[in-house]
Amino acid sequence: MIKDVIKKIEEIATSDPDRIVYDYLGKTNTYGDLKKRSDAWAHKILSLDIPEHDPIMIWGGQDFEMIASFLGCVKSGHAYIPIASYSNAERLTMIQEVSQSGAVLAVDELPDIDVSNLEVVKPNDVIDGDYTIDENNFVEGDDNFYIIFTSGTTGKPKGVQISHDNLLSFVNWELTDFNLPEHPSFLAQAPYSFDLSVMSLYPALVSAGKLVVLPHDVTQNFAQLFATLPKMQFNVWVSTPSFAQMCFLDRTFDGEHHPDLTHFLFCGEELPHSEAASLRKKFPNSHIFNTYGPTETTVAVTQVEITDEILNKYDRLPIGKTKEDTRITIDTSKGDKPGEGEIIIEGPSVSKGYMNNPEKTKAAFFKNPDDEYESYRTGDAGFFDGDMLFYRGRIDFQIKFNGYRIELEEINFYLTKNELIRYGVAAPKYNKDHTVKQIVAEIELEDGVRRKYSDAELTKLIREDLAKNIMPYMIPQRYIYRESLPISQNGKVDIKAVIKEVNK
Repeated sequence: MIKDVIKKIEEIATSDPDRIVYDYLGKTNTYGDLKKRSDAWAHKILSLDIPEHDPIMIWGGQDFEMIASFLGCVKSGHAYIPIASYSNAERLTMIQEVSQSGAVLAVDELPDIDVSNLEVVKPNDVIDGDYTIDENNFVEGDDNFYIIFTSGTTGKPKGVQISHDNLLSFVNWELTDFNLPEHPSFLAQAPYSFDLSVMSLYPALVSAGKLVVLPHDVTQNFAQLFATLPKMQFNVWVSTPSFAQMCFLDRTFDGEHHPDLTHFLFCGEELPHSEAASLRKKFPNSHIFNTYGPTETTVAVTQVEITDEILNKYDRLPIGKTKEDTRITIDTSKGDKPGEGEIIIEGPSVSKGYMNNPEKTKAAFFKNPDDEYESYRTGDAGFFDGDMLFYRGRIDFQIKFNGYRIELEEINFYLTKNELIRYGVAAPKYNKDHTVKQIVAEIELEDGVRRKYSDAELTKLIREDLAKNIMPYMIPQRYIYRESLPISQNGKVDIKAVIKEVNK
């Protein structure tokens, strides 16, 4: 069992400095490189006038400098906030407002924003040297290790605080319960602003493993993806089911062409039965794991290996058994069927809450007098069959789409702010496997707008406006213009009725 994440990485870097830790499209770095560069970042951060324990934003992609800067932050006593550099400038500004962070590490070039109130550090500002960083500075215990910002219902994202001990609980579970290879090589596909990336990142680093990076820009281009993937060598696949399904289009995506690939770890959205069955045929000798967990409980808290027996027994796959140090209960008062209700998670990997947002924290987190750990109300519906947990969708208006967690109300907020729109509702369109295949915008326009623009012109204008405020993966793919949207008894748009109509 690992007792300290940072110290374990340091130990490996000291004892085996020439071991490869990072492979970015063939460009490699060693554990020795990681220690040297993260020490340089830590030294630079410690030289700045940053208040103790204040979080530090990091703007960048998936190159080696990112993980070195992550470790530089936590070695200097600061949590880091990863922000993907393909985000819009508005997201960076909103995260800064919520987190009240006074510093940003600009691993990639920053967008055109006002940085007069920020300490900006670029890689060229960080000089390599033989620095010794005092272990007393390291993040530990209940100190925040990283903060992931998720979608929010009022237009502002929520910052989920993950402590060192939260992360430690998750990492030890993954290394214990998944029977991973020794010194595993992980596919690192998820952007670091997405907590699924943690399923590869720290289990690799504390086990003297390797991260084999498939960057975001490559995954967005099918030709590049299918030219790159067959050349990559790793034995643990980590992704959303959606991404793996996309890879089915590559005819070389099978066990014959990837003989070293022994494990698939899925999280972020529901794993369809049909996809798992196809994977079993393509990779008959690999272990396929379905996992579940919200960002607020540190990546995942349940797992099940999808065997032929599981496939034959269930039409809709289970999300697994609860990890040993965690307790999951079902609040049946929130359910429509016997035994079904809201999934409540209690354990050492549950976050302390949302950064600088006591109202949202109080609504989602609680601690009973007799409980050792914090509990989190997931908003997910589910039930137990014996010790096996099953997922049955959301009890509110939050969805998972391509692995990203999205608050529909955040999209609605910006739709309705548009001067062309009277009412706007983002609705998920589900496929037969109960996963979201499309986000549909149902729109009632302001008077006179329809006479001025064609549907194509309207859609272009609305998409451009949304792109200024929300992440690309949140922008609806389809736009339907209605004479009127259904109104509920309280005078608001009946979102449930809209969703029901979209899925007829």
